[in-house]
Amino acid sequence: MPLPKTPQPRIQIQAVEPVVDCGRYAVKRTVGDRVDVYATVFKDGHDTLGGAVRVRGPGDTRWREEPLEPLANDRWGGTFTVDRPGRWQFAVAAWTDRNATWEDERRRKEEAGQPDPADAFGPPAEPGDRHSEVVSAPLPVDVDRELARFGAWYELFPRSWGGFVGVTEALPKLARLGFDVVYLPPIHPIGHTNRKGRNNAGAAEPGDVGSPWAIGSEEGGHDAISPELGTWDDFDALVAAARTAGVELALDFAIQLSPDHPWLKEHPEWFNRRPDGTLKYAENPPKRYQDIYNVNFESEDWQGLWQALLDVVLGWVERGITVFRVDNPHTKPAPFWEWLIGEVRRDHPDVIFLAEAFTRPSMMTTLAKLGFAQSYTYFTWKNTKAELAEWVEQLRAWSQFYRPNAFVNTPDILHEYLQLGGPPAFEARLVLAATLSPSYGIYSGFESYEREPAAPGSEEYLDSEKYEVKRRALDGPLLPLVQRLNEVRRAEPALQRLENVRWLETENDQLVAYAKGDVICVVNIDPFAEQEGACVIPVALGLPPAFDAHDLLSEREFTWRVGRNYVKLGPGKSHMVKVHT
Repeated sequence: MPLPKTPQPRIQIQAVEPVVDCGRYAVKRTVGDRVDVYATVFKDGHDTLGGAVRVRGPGDTRWREEPLEPLANDRWGGTFTVDRPGRWQFAVAAWTDRNATWEDERRRKEEAGQPDPADAFGPPAEPGDRHSEVVSAPLPVDVDRELARFGAWYELFPRSWGGFVGVTEALPKLARLGFDVVYLPPIHPIGHTNRKGRNNAGAAEPGDVGSPWAIGSEEGGHDAISPELGTWDDFDALVAAARTAGVELALDFAIQLSPDHPWLKEHPEWFNRRPDGTLKYAENPPKRYQDIYNVNFESEDWQGLWQALLDVVLGWVERGITVFRVDNPHTKPAPFWEWLIGEVRRDHPDVIFLAEAFTRPSMMTTLAKLGFAQSYTYFTWKNTKAELAEWVEQLRAWSQFYRPNAFVNTPDILHEYLQLGGPPAFEARLVLAATLSPSYGIYSGFESYEREPAAPGSEEYLDSEKYEVKRRALDGPLLPLVQRLNEVRRAEPALQRLENVRWLETENDQLVAYAKGDVICVVNIDPFAEQEGACVIPVALGLPPAFDAHDLLSEREFTWRVGRNYVKLGPGKSHMVKVHT
């Protein structure tokens, strides 16, 4: 190796945190969060060092600094707070503090009885001197609105509520129930060719409405609305009413097209074809989607395709939509998502993308790193105590870049636990989702205990709303519990985080117990039988030997203590205890 041409820095900055994949991707935070920064900083010899955290927010042209303080064993720490959404950067700066080095040397000489005449000349540098300063490479922080971390979602099909006008009328009650987001499956024109009939029948009967995910007809494509749902004035009124009610609308962004979509005629090069030249419809064996075609991301005109999809999203943003639930993003190229989300959020940093990605962990986590603010999770399939603990610990391991949304059900997923467990199962799953995960969601019908499968062993609903119109209303028997849970979630900051979960021993695997700050939850996950056991409060929680406890669900008052506390709960029932010390 040849000699360096210039002097090399003697100060070393190593192991800077937080970081994701050596800085390739950004760590995630929400507005108001504190970013704790750590680094290993050292230099040969005995010089005293100084340091700072350099910070630059979105749109800033200059860096500002926050203190970096020594901790122990060359580890240093500092912090800064993010106050707006967008892409932030931080770096660690370190330098030789010649004045502090001089002061330290003089002190040690005096203590050793070794006065130095040179001391009479005073400190060697001007105040604020930063000799031989070095700065680490900048690292990114992706900051979202709070809604990206915390919120309650309600999914509904507008056609089952009287179209846009009916949804508008339902918004005030949805807001009173405590929902933050109302998610609408695709609202675009539905194709006629190969339209699916009821219960996913291969051929539609007269009057069958088809699947909203078969997007596009002679009436338009992804930038159009279905006339059956209303007019553009009706849609704009819905957006305005949501804003007034304090609820946000989420639209489905599904990159798939019916055979009647305008793009098939305008851009035939964007689609996959068989060797005989015919179009290839979507398949995921054994499932077949004859009413849907996928786009070809390896098309020669892939750039035109990417731009057209971006234009679709930006068009809806211009109409006031800032939340998108993305259908099956794991079946589209990762580089596409990184580009599209980056382009949207560059000018619209308040936009939130939710990934509907029930897939392998590597793809789920990569989508999160690429810019998706939230993701569906494996929650619907985690129903035992051990499974729930494993699920939360996995999410905690991903917490620097992945935010969960624990939907209890979806139009595609009716778990056996709900099918067989009945109302107690619905109640238990609702409490678990609302208290373990900062964001959770329910699909309409959950509050009415809908649980009839299409066939034994199937997770599809019988008479699925994906293929027919229901008559929906906000009158399900589970709604009072939904409202109470949402009230408690908003009132208790500890429930708005995931990383603070502390599992508690119960001596009974049918009782799941955990603490989040000063809220303790115990859930009987057995939907068939009453269960009893002990909820063990460890000394490590820092509570007094005995403390007052208020059940936020039943409003009962009782006394608990550090150690074993007797608990008996009916099928699917829960305690949500607020600790008063």
